[in-house]
Amino acid sequence: MSDLLERLRGRGWRMTAQRRVVAEVLDGEHVHFTADEVLARATARLPEISRATVYNTLGELVSLGEVVEVATDGRAKRYDPNAHHPHHHLVCSHCGAIRDVHPTGDPLAALPTSERFGFTIREAEVTYWGLCPACTGT
Repeated sequence: MSDLLERLRGRGWRMTAQRRVVAEVLDGEHVHFTADEVLARATARLPEISRATVYNTLGELVSLGEVVEVATDGRAKRYDPNAHHPHHHLVCSHCGAIRDVHPTGDPLAALPTSERFGFTIREAEVTYWGLCPACTGT
């Protein structure tokens, strides 16, 4: 479970009804909604919320570093509230479903010095691709 709501409260983020609904929609484990999915879920909870408010709130959450934009293979950006919990992603190459994964080991250690080309590496982002159970029929 993400701790997005707690983090936002701890920052003193002004929690209007609209912002709260967007944060509540995003709060959870393995959440990777598109902006339109956030809008649909937010509208179901608060019918008067506008598209602009949802998009602006998502932009603000990304700017604050509380939500991460995840872009996969030309698909719509998705919003991940687990910004403060290091993880990688497992993506279904057919339907686009995304799951957070926490493999063991340091992905930076897997990159030999000879392949770093003088870069000072700060972090690694790994995406695993495959087919989810729904797409394989299992």
